[in-house]
Amino acid sequence: MGICLMKRQWPWLLHVLVFFILINRIRAISPDGEALLSFRIAIVSSDGFLSQWRPEDPDPCKWKGVTCDSKTKRVTTLSLTNHKLSGPISPDIGKLEHLRLLMLHNNNFYGAIPSELGNCTELQGIYLQGNYLSGLIPSELGNLTSLQNLDISSNSLSGSIPPSLGKLDKLVTFNVSNNFLVGPIPSQGVFSNYTLSSFVGNRDLCGKQINVACKDDSGGATTNSQSPTSAQNPAGKKKYSGRLLISASATVGALLLVALMCFWGCFLYKKFGKNEGRTLAMDVSGGASIVMFHGDLPYTSKDIIKKLETLNEEHVIGTGGFGTVYKLAMDDGNVFALKRIVKMNEGFDRFFERELEILGSIKHRYLVNLRGYCNSPTSKLLIYDFLAGGSLDEALHERSEQLDWEARLNIIMGAAKGLAYLHHDCSPRIIHRDIKSSNILLDSNLEARVSDFGLAKLLEDEESHITTIVAGTFGYLAPEYMASGRATEKTDVYSFGVLVLEVLSGKRPTDASFIEKGLNIVGWLNFLITENRQREIVDPNCEGVQVESLDALLSVAIQCVSSSPEDRPTMHRVVQLLESEVMTPCPSDFYDSNSD
Repeated sequence: MGICLMKRQWPWLLHVLVFFILINRIRAISPDGEALLSFRIAIVSSDGFLSQWRPEDPDPCKWKGVTCDSKTKRVTTLSLTNHKLSGPISPDIGKLEHLRLLMLHNNNFYGAIPSELGNCTELQGIYLQGNYLSGLIPSELGNLTSLQNLDISSNSLSGSIPPSLGKLDKLVTFNVSNNFLVGPIPSQGVFSNYTLSSFVGNRDLCGKQINVACKDDSGGATTNSQSPTSAQNPAGKKKYSGRLLISASATVGALLLVALMCFWGCFLYKKFGKNEGRTLAMDVSGGASIVMFHGDLPYTSKDIIKKLETLNEEHVIGTGGFGTVYKLAMDDGNVFALKRIVKMNEGFDRFFERELEILGSIKHRYLVNLRGYCNSPTSKLLIYDFLAGGSLDEALHERSEQLDWEARLNIIMGAAKGLAYLHHDCSPRIIHRDIKSSNILLDSNLEARVSDFGLAKLLEDEESHITTIVAGTFGYLAPEYMASGRATEKTDVYSFGVLVLEVLSGKRPTDASFIEKGLNIVGWLNFLITENRQREIVDPNCEGVQVESLDALLSVAIQCVSSSPEDRPTMHRVVQLLESEVMTPCPSDFYDSNSD
């Protein structure tokens, strides 16, 4: 009878065996690989660098940016600098127990520094500078007894410096400059080794290291300095476990097996699917609709959706905090830019569509035209004019051919007129919140147009992942905006002033040469002014610079980047100054930027 029972149960046992073999194959990637895939999933946008991270690999050791120990295959280095990575840093990075070097600097990461990094006790170097990280410095970093280098400068970190870091006796370099840290700098342990350059650019630090007396004159940390930010563990990351109650019926068992396989397949696809490499066909296949503003798109919805289905990562022309941008070429030769925004909040569709109707009605020579959008079940695909000249950021920093003086002045004037229209003439008036060189686009004649206006406020109002700080870009943000998160026309004026300095100098606002000195581009200008050398800010590669227009433009920029909002001019006044004093200089008075 036992043999008969075994024969009856054998099909079910075989199914169960196959199930576990398949599950094991699906989850064959190493634990370090799983941690890195979770890290990747948290990233909202990038330059596509992570598209080759494949969940089907046995380990992550051949992935770009990843280095492993040759024997153990454990991850020892994660180096992902300058790849436009935007999103929070996943707490799962704390599972990389043998990580020695973490280099995520010069990206767009936001949110808190994960306290789970304190679990990576073999870490020797942490480089997170040049992002938008906020919150407190985790006291758990004090557990990293092997740490030699810690650079978290040029972020938006707040609170006090944890005294626990003082016991890191191997720490050689320490940099928390250009944040919003407050309170006494701890004096115990290794903190006695650091000087002003480690702390410059914070609004209210005190201590003997920076020669600023603390109010209580104790030199110790405040009582809350050891209270790290609570770990923000993303909702929805559930661990699935449990036991199957096996019935005697092989048929029921097989059905359960199929159901479980479907469940696991869907779960693992969602968790580890190659979102960056897929086409947009999935976005539009579930019932998309096209909305056109004022007949701006002379195509049928079917024609547009058919083209959208063909787009993939090969058509990506840009990424940013608001989404990925694709090049959309129609059959008649017209080309558009398509911005993909993933958004699934309750009530988002109605709000988004109402706001887009407003943005679509705004037409101006110096603004990028929003033609319409595709209303997809999984995303919103905004259709803009395509500008062949690319972005001002690319023209200034990525191309070999240099912009001459006349081109730079015309670009500044166009950007000023576009922003002035948003502030004063369109209805409703719009605060941009993210004026920067990558949001100034150029046509084939190098005429400037302001892009992405309205998006920062639109997404922020819907409680998206984009916070008030992330709505802008570090280096361009006015001091009062970073402190309060409240945007006004005058915070846009400040950002425009930074943009002018960027165009003048050819340097990004957070150029490495500034950061090394604890400055940004405004700080550099202020330093040059104190030595009466402000003309030295001009790009030495810029030809045709004229002294009178340079001095007038510097005067406008200085007013715009005033630390006091009340002292900044309106954008209407900026346009007036540019037209009357900058664009009509004496034609014979040239400035040689290479002269003394």
